Amino acid sequence: FQQWYSSSMKVICMWLADRLDLQLHIYQLKTLIKIVKKTYRDFRLQGVLEGTLNSKTYDTIHSRLTVEEATVSVTDAGGLQGITMKDSDE
Repeated sequence: FQQWYSSSMKVICMWLADRLDLQLHIYQLKTLIKIVKKTYRDFRLQGVLEGTLNSKTYDTIHSRLTVEEATVSVTDAGGLQGITMKDSDE
């Protein structure tokens, strides 16, 4: 599970890195937020260690999606419709 999680996050991180100079479309952002949060939660439930879950790759993805989310919230009033990188636990 740890390898599966790590490789999934690396693919997303590489995809985002390829588009570093481009702003994500609202639908790309909403979809990525859902994928990343669901993947994180599911693998945490499967017993993947916190060190693997909160890797540098995950931190990079989280930071990028948070910035994109903030940009959308400023430019598009109701764009994300309640979808956010912030955990419901927080």
